[in-house]
Amino acid sequence: MTPHPNEQKCAVVIAGGGTAGWLTAFSLVSRLGPLLDITLIESDAIGTVGVGEATIPTMRTFHRLLGIDEKEFMAQTQATFKLGIQFDNWANQGDRYIHSFGEIGQRSWMAEFHEFWLEAKAQGFGGELSDYCLELQAAQAQKFCLEVDKRPVNYAYHLNATAYAAYLRKKAEGAGVKRIEGKIAHTALDAVSGNIEAVQLEGGRLVEGDFFIDCTGFHGLLIGKALGVGYEDWSHWLAADRAVAVQTELTSAPVPYTKSIAHPAGWQWQIPLQHRMGNGLVYSSRFMDAQQAQDVLLDNLPGAPVADVRHLAFKTGRRHKAWHKNCVAIGLSSGFLEPLESTSIHLITTAILRLMKLFPFGNEYTQQAARFNAETSFEVEAVRDFIILHYHATQRTDSDFWNFYRMLDIPDSLRHRMQLFSENAYVWPDEVGLFRTDSWVQVMLGQGLYPKQHHGAGRLLDQHGLEQQLANIRQAIQKMVTKMPQHHDFITQYCATDGWER
Repeated sequence: MTPHPNEQKCAVVIAGGGTAGWLTAFSLVSRLGPLLDITLIESDAIGTVGVGEATIPTMRTFHRLLGIDEKEFMAQTQATFKLGIQFDNWANQGDRYIHSFGEIGQRSWMAEFHEFWLEAKAQGFGGELSDYCLELQAAQAQKFCLEVDKRPVNYAYHLNATAYAAYLRKKAEGAGVKRIEGKIAHTALDAVSGNIEAVQLEGGRLVEGDFFIDCTGFHGLLIGKALGVGYEDWSHWLAADRAVAVQTELTSAPVPYTKSIAHPAGWQWQIPLQHRMGNGLVYSSRFMDAQQAQDVLLDNLPGAPVADVRHLAFKTGRRHKAWHKNCVAIGLSSGFLEPLESTSIHLITTAILRLMKLFPFGNEYTQQAARFNAETSFEVEAVRDFIILHYHATQRTDSDFWNFYRMLDIPDSLRHRMQLFSENAYVWPDEVGLFRTDSWVQVMLGQGLYPKQHHGAGRLLDQHGLEQQLANIRQAIQKMVTKMPQHHDFITQYCATDGWER
């Protein structure tokens, strides 16, 4: 990439649309627009994956950075609120727990709240850990509001991914992003540097640029096919490699949480929007064929289908480098982790933030690329471990699929975390701060991993004092939940799509 005078803009070419492409385009033009000339290439003839319809709370922070109005965004994407994920049948058939987005109890510098709760349980009181989380209790009661008694509620969204991409496209084009319709047929590389000089479309049109962003999904047209960056396959840890999806009618008021229901060879998602339910089954082709997967999904739908069934194939893993030469891969082109914890859009946003901080405004960016790749690796490995935890910490023995995961040789990083919790109840946030201590605790306990011992801080209080403190927390949460409106009532007055009726 050649240096540019101050008055000359850097020509950025984004290959591919969808959520990854248009969110990247709108982000760059919003924050770096005066310095960049942004062109996005996409083809209406190429479909997008478009089933990643659940998010995590970090999306709200990113939207604020871009100046996105929440009410407008939610109405345009038929969105509902999300307080967590309910997991059914994961540890054992019949089991159920919620991984909520809320803080559990009250924090202490020396020991986490769950360790005080474990001491209470050892003394015969304390109830359930879920009693101490506002967001979890609200989810179970199907209630929602932005804040209650001046306490903010931590939440995310369920959204229509196709509508979201269209919403972002309108904003990006309105801010100056140029869109070119067409399919990329060839990528031209500089003979000396190996950098991308241009992409050629079917029909011969040449689109030149200084910096290229690959949002072409699983195809990886630039980062993989043109630049030859290899792919690290993680299917030995995460066996799922297929999904089947279908939309259904909404038969009841949307709940403020995602459902994840484990089956003999995979898991089913249910994501409620304002007008419909998103459904799918993630499964492993080693243990189930496509017809069996479709039958399982169709036999377990909450309503009648309103669209055709879609089949998707993927390979879990990551590119060896997300940034190589003058190209960065964002979204599925950089790798894929199944949507068990709704991290797909989050990984897009963090890649965009990372790129904006490290953007190459000169012709020397080797160290910037190295840092980008290192941070990407830390992040995706943290998500990988968290997803593997759900599968590996199981007592299910009813199928080859679950036996495979129960006996899995897991990454050392996850093994250390699980052993430390099992021995001493000690938990710490992941290295990139995505999954907090409370997230790890909720999933490990929910999956049946119960510690042998715990920190002694709870014994510094006499039994009555500890019991009273816990009772006060539970009562305060119940009072707040009582004050909250029903989720569907709040949506109606806050962000209902035109024409929506309860």
